[in-house]
Amino acid sequence: MKEKILFITTSAGASRGGSEELWTQAAGLLVKQGVPVAASFQGRRTALDQRISDLSRVGVDLRPRPAKPSLVALARRYMTGNAQITIDVERSLGNLRPSLVVISEGGAFPPIDLVEMCVARSFPFAVVAHGNFEIWPADDLAARYRKAFSLARRYFFVSEANRAVAEKQLGHLFDNAEIVRNPLTIAIDSPLPWPPAADADELRMACVGRLDPGTKGQDILLEILAGPDWAKRKWRLTFCGDGYNKDLLKRLVNRLKLNDRVSFAGHVAVEEIWRDHHLLVMPSRHEGMPLALVEAMFSGRPVVATNVGGIAELVKDGFTGFLAEAAVAECFSRALERMWVERDRLQEMGNLAATSIREFLPNDPIGIFARKLKDIAYL
Repeated sequence: MKEKILFITTSAGASRGGSEELWTQAAGLLVKQGVPVAASFQGRRTALDQRISDLSRVGVDLRPRPAKPSLVALARRYMTGNAQITIDVERSLGNLRPSLVVISEGGAFPPIDLVEMCVARSFPFAVVAHGNFEIWPADDLAARYRKAFSLARRYFFVSEANRAVAEKQLGHLFDNAEIVRNPLTIAIDSPLPWPPAADADELRMACVGRLDPGTKGQDILLEILAGPDWAKRKWRLTFCGDGYNKDLLKRLVNRLKLNDRVSFAGHVAVEEIWRDHHLLVMPSRHEGMPLALVEAMFSGRPVVATNVGGIAELVKDGFTGFLAEAAVAECFSRALERMWVERDRLQEMGNLAATSIREFLPNDPIGIFARKLKDIAYL
């Protein structure tokens, strides 16, 4: 019997991002194809996202690790390594000897000692890097990463931009790298109709993603919209998503006196968002290949976004959206101003976005990813 492919997710708790879509859907597909699969994740079963819980029903061997609330450490952990996650993973594995370990990492590099554990135990391994916080490891840590990553069977990135930054951060050429795409979570074949106008002059914007200003930059957007120019205009903004800075952002909205313009909707189905909103605004400080962007374009909506991660691989400035040079208020404000001046073109730009994203996306990203994993697991 084949040994199990083991997925290890390094994120804390149950997130709803593209990284979780990719590994959970791939795990489910592999089991259906007769490949044994195990999954090591952080969090109690009862607290997990439904997608992860559903994996037990299709036969994935779930191996939960203790839940820990170390949110600040999450962004910085790979700078010094994090022995605890490796201890927890080893405890969850028992005697399992996987045919392949797939480490799903929300940033660019997983905890170094987790990778070194795979090397020490002769586990074939691959890494899926979903973003890049652009935190540069010290020389000694970078050297450890270079040594370990050269032994990976594959290093998957979700954008070429993230790969390029990671190579600079480590002084390392990833000759074992490949690009993978996250799957869509919407079941529509054609763009959604342009939202009906309750008020013909009102622009309805949605900022979709985790409520985490340090990564997603919602504070930048609010600072701009609180300015005198935007006070004179008709617009509304909805934050769609949840996160550990929800209260902070609500306080900021209150302090900036934007309560009558800005609302928090929580998690909303993608189709529901884009039936009611004209534009995605994404003032991110860091990104990989954001699923929210892909799904907005697929739904026929243009975007204003910062040029970080793989965003510029999708958005053609002035045609399918507007790109800000950097995640600072001055730059993002210029992009928003250009959008406002050309707001009569937004529906046309949304149509172009829908066409271009369909040309960009592979037809079956999960099937492609699962096939790649099988190929490298059973070399």
